[in-house]
Amino acid sequence: MKPRILVLLSNDLVYDQRMSRMAQAWTEQGYAVTLLGRRRRHSSALGAKPYRQVRLRLLFESGKLFYIELNWRLFVYGLLARYDALCGVDLDTAPAAMALKRLKNKPYVYDAHELFPHVPEVSRRPRIQAFWQTVQDRVFRRFDAAYTVGSAIADYFEKTYHRPVGVVRNAPIRVGEPSYHPDTERFVLYQGALNEGRGLEPLLEAVQHTGSKLVLVGEGDLSASLRKQVADRELGSQVQFAGFVRPEDLPAWTRRAYLGFNVSENLGLSYYLSLNNKFFDYVQAGLPSLINDFPEYQALVAEYEVGLLLEAQSNQIAAQLNRVMNDDAFHAHMHQECLKAAKEWVWARESQKLGEIWSQVLPLPK
Repeated sequence: MKPRILVLLSNDLVYDQRMSRMAQAWTEQGYAVTLLGRRRRHSSALGAKPYRQVRLRLLFESGKLFYIELNWRLFVYGLLARYDALCGVDLDTAPAAMALKRLKNKPYVYDAHELFPHVPEVSRRPRIQAFWQTVQDRVFRRFDAAYTVGSAIADYFEKTYHRPVGVVRNAPIRVGEPSYHPDTERFVLYQGALNEGRGLEPLLEAVQHTGSKLVLVGEGDLSASLRKQVADRELGSQVQFAGFVRPEDLPAWTRRAYLGFNVSENLGLSYYLSLNNKFFDYVQAGLPSLINDFPEYQALVAEYEVGLLLEAQSNQIAAQLNRVMNDDAFHAHMHQECLKAAKEWVWARESQKLGEIWSQVLPLPK
């Protein structure tokens, strides 16, 4: 029988590229995998996968009651399920994961996508932050192994808790050479959640000043506000909202763009140490981008000049938009750098690291 991994998540599984790649890798390595998430009121149907996907229907969508209900339902499911090891993704599933570890005495692996106590919506509320900080402290006393999305967060954890933390970056799956054919009418692409701190408001201001075209792929807490800003500024002819797009359909947008956007605001330690999926997605498509001037990106851009580092200020964004849109030779140089990096920053390498970590926790039968 294949060793069984139960993965606890707080999302609806549909748009989670990282967990889809991980579950695929585990399956190919010889594990039997179940992703356990939640079904939201307007969740899309799940596509067929070679691993099991389960979604729980919850009464609450957000707030304290959501986290209480989520962890209770994850706990009950895990209590009744059969598995050989547990993977808890981020702190919002950690209460259930730690309770299951104590009761069922199965290995618990912690997968940290961010510094949860330091995300803006948590860090601005001292009592809530103190609660999640306590949860994080307990997680680091109880897990059997841990990994995160980048070296900067791993270094922070290791210096704080004096425990080893692996790195499994969100590099995409490489499928041949990038098929990059930007539209005749050049546009800037942002893909991801339309949430606070993603540099979207200064981006809109820069677009207004430069006359650039912009496509926003995704939805989030700022969806309504951003649409109102576009209407108020009469930018409807320049800005397109593409809404939610399935991961398998994203490359079609990325291939057509002329410039990617990945410039978050420095709203705390979690953002400052982050390494976003979209950075690697842009590179894999051969798409140059505007990039956070944060530690992870500084190191990567020093390897390959795949984009321009800058801060989330409208004047800086506007200046670099004008530069790239009007300098074909410089754009071509960054495109070539993306093609080189795309061969190195790939999921095949990251999945090997994932397999090495899990083989220590849950060895495969020989």
